[in-house]
Amino acid sequence: MLGARRLLGALRLCSSVSCPRPRATAKLRVRDALGVQDASGECVTVQGWIRSVRSQKEVLFLHVNDGSSLESLQVVADSSFDSRELAFGSSVQVQGQLVKSQSKRQNVELKAEKIEVVGTCEAKAFPIKYKERHPLEYLRQYPHLRCRTNALGSILRVRSEATAAIHSYFKDNGFMHIHTPVLTSNDCEGAGELFQVEPSSKIKVPEENFFDVPAFLTVSGQLHLEVMSGAFTQVFTFGPTFRAENSQSRRHLAEFYMVEAEVSFVESLQDLMQVMEGLFKATTEMVLSHCPEDVELCHQFIASGQKDRLEHMLKNNFLIISYAEAIEILKQASQNFTFTPKWGVDLQTEHEKYLVRHCGNIPVFVINYPSELKPFYMRENEDDPQNTVAAVDLLVPGVGELFGGSLREERYHVLEQRLARSGLTKAYQWYLDLRKFGSVPHGGFGMGFERYLQLLS
Repeated sequence: MLGARRLLGALRLCSSVSCPRPRATAKLRVRDALGVQDASGECVTVQGWIRSVRSQKEVLFLHVNDGSSLESLQVVADSSFDSRELAFGSSVQVQGQLVKSQSKRQNVELKAEKIEVVGTCEAKAFPIKYKERHPLEYLRQYPHLRCRTNALGSILRVRSEATAAIHSYFKDNGFMHIHTPVLTSNDCEGAGELFQVEPSSKIKVPEENFFDVPAFLTVSGQLHLEVMSGAFTQVFTFGPTFRAENSQSRRHLAEFYMVEAEVSFVESLQDLMQVMEGLFKATTEMVLSHCPEDVELCHQFIASGQKDRLEHMLKNNFLIISYAEAIEILKQASQNFTFTPKWGVDLQTEHEKYLVRHCGNIPVFVINYPSELKPFYMRENEDDPQNTVAAVDLLVPGVGELFGGSLREERYHVLEQRLARSGLTKAYQWYLDLRKFGSVPHGGFGMGFERYLQLLS
């Protein structure tokens, strides 16, 4: 936006005196053009796709959108520009003067001096129709075109802004970004079913692997991050993960993005929960601030009532209860659950959503789970007769579990015993070796990005 303003300032002279030909123009995104507050005839060029065409006797009105905003830029042109090629869906490049609009519906408009049709669109054959709000089921038939609709465009802008906000939070708080591998021999014990990777042209030879060992699509970057946390005190990764879970529900995707972080010299879950809450709030506030129209559209047509829920979460401190307390709350609930809550059984989605409602629709951290429910790398709580580990899940309204994390077991002898009991000593000898060389108390967490987006859109 600042760059656009500088360009406009440099070109202001063009609007006050007669411009020589060819004249210099500032190429603006639609979002930047709409944000100009004091347009006074600057020479600009806008590129995008036609969203609507309205022809009057002497004036032609176009609405052009380039994907940078939900709102389109109105282009006003002489009727002599009218042609069959100026149709819904056609791509155009428009050059003209950015002026204050006479209509109250928009702040500025582009007074066209030149309109070039870059690519035509046969409106009758185009599956997406002007002024129709197509159901999502219909749009699934056209995955190559559906991004041109308002709904999908808004979702993708929200996703882009949330991605930038996550990176910004970690950068501002001193985290180093690590690119963890997508192909790995590591199964990240307990994270989910695996997709095994083999070359498509491979001649099947018994007991032979392309990488000499079995290779999989990653289910988590956590263990790779733990290696890096031995050299950098704060690290994170943000990338695709894969789970071969044969389910058609929206909670079990074959491919999704995960935000994962590891923090060294952390000795309490409180420190870890502070980072999780800070990440959630900072990211959400930035998205609501930078994409208000897109979020509003999603909440109006896709997830009604979600905006008030988000604002309620942002203005309250997150709550903390133990797993033991959660089980007692569920046992006393008047609601009949499909899965009976009891000690030693993992919380189901129905339990998680009830707990959030019970806590006033404020996000709640559930801590200290039974050790048998969690992987070997989670730190055992000392002096706890119930044999729990320092694990934490963040439950949020409408979704259930959003974050999952724990303190990591840094004590060599304790970790050695847990690996032996699980029969994993050989497979994870390297992980045990990390505790021999400058091991420190540390913890980490992961957040499913697609689940987070459910809250926003």
